[in-house]
Order: sequence, then C-alpha cells, then structure tokens
Amino acid sequence: MITTIGQVENAEGTTERIVTHTVTGLTKVIDGVKTQVLWDRDYADGELVESELAFFAQTETGTVWLFGEYPEEFENGTFIGAPNTFIHGSSGTQAGIAMQGQPRTGTPEYVQAHAPAVNFLDCGKVFEEHQSVCVAAGCYDDVLVIDEHNPLEPAVGHQRKYYSAGTGLVKVTAEGGDNRETLDLEKIEQLTDAQLKEVNEEALKLDAHAYEVNPTDYAKTPRAEVAVSTVG
Repeated sequence: MITTIGQVENAEGTTERIVTHTVTGLTKVIDGVKTQVLWDRDYADGELVESELAFFAQTETGTVWLFGEYPEEFENGTFIGAPNTFIHGSSGTQAGIAMQGQPRTGTPEYVQAHAPAVNFLDCGKVFEEHQSVCVAAGCYDDVLVIDEHNPLEPAVGHQRKYYSAGTGLVKVTAEGGDNRETLDLEKIEQLTDAQLKEVNEEALKLDAHAYEVNPTDYAKTPRAEVAVSTVG
C-alpha cells in the first residue's frame, strides 16, 4: 500500500488530501480478461470522500490496460452514489492504456480509457524521462513523467504524474485548471497476510455493493475473487 499526501486548491480555498493506493489479492474478469483489483481511498480534510475499485491487466509486452473503475462517493460520512462508474464493454466504454510497456518521449498521445456515458476520456502523453524527484518517502532517479488530461473537460486542466519503476506513483502536480491537485508519496507499506486478508474482505464488500448500486453495467461482470492466499 502506498500513501500520498497533498492538497487541492480552487476558488473556495485549499483542501488537504490523503490518498491510499492498495493492490488487493483479488481478480475480476471483465469482458473475458482477468484483471487485478486495486482499491483506492481518497480523504479530504480527514474525511473519506471516495472509495474506488479499479481494474488493470498487463500484456506480455508490459503494457498496462485500465478496464474500468467503480468510485463510490461520500459526503459527511454518508454514501451518496457512484455516478462515475465505467466498465469496459458496457455503455460504449472502451479500455485504455494506463501505462505503456515502453514509454518514450516524442511518441503520440494515447487514450487511457473512454467512457462516453460518464464523460470520461483521459489521455496521456510521455512528458519527460530520467528525472530525479525527492519526496517524503525518499529520493527517486530515472522517474517517468506522464502528462494527463480529459479533452472533454478543458477547465479541469492537466496533471503531471511522476512514476518510478518498482514503486509506482511518487508525485502529482497540476498544470492549470479549476481544481489543482498536488500529491507526494508519503510512505510505502508491505501488507502482512492478515492485513491483505482484511483488505480483500473490504474490497469484496465494495464489489458486492456495486451490484446493487449499478445493476446495468457493473452487475454484468462476474464477482471479484480472491487470487492470493491470505492465511493468517
């Protein structure tokens, strides 16, 4: 599990953000492809505002594809819905490239996923390579920087995401936009078997709830399954 800490600045002020990214021991089949389930939690000023399952698969050449997301939203501690859910193969949604197998500067922009029903069209482009970055968790060399944006929502602006091989996301910066989010990697935690078992249980609850919340698209997928031993 990795924890990133930062803030969001907009016309209303500044909100402190904490985001945790956890690789679960679950898999989920989407349109015939077995994906790895990730669980993200987003906190604003200490309060949970989003709990999300995201589904990724990697090809033999190393390219990582995003097959969908189920982001539950919360307000004042109360669940208020998951309106931005998208699943590859449903409602016109198409999977996209989360990370190229061999990213290089000077290559064309690529689609990270397209879900027209929820106005989602994230696009990425390799912005810089071989950068050095220092954050709270440490200093990283040979960092890859990806510029991301949604051309359907130009007011949102661009994000620059910094990735280190073997670690993942280490930094996020904002370039323009109404809500400028910045995040730095705070810590990396290797889960014990007992912790992974607890993560799997919580993610399975989220997966089960999605069938009630989104009976059209999400409910067409097989349920997530435990793929890793959680003895302990």
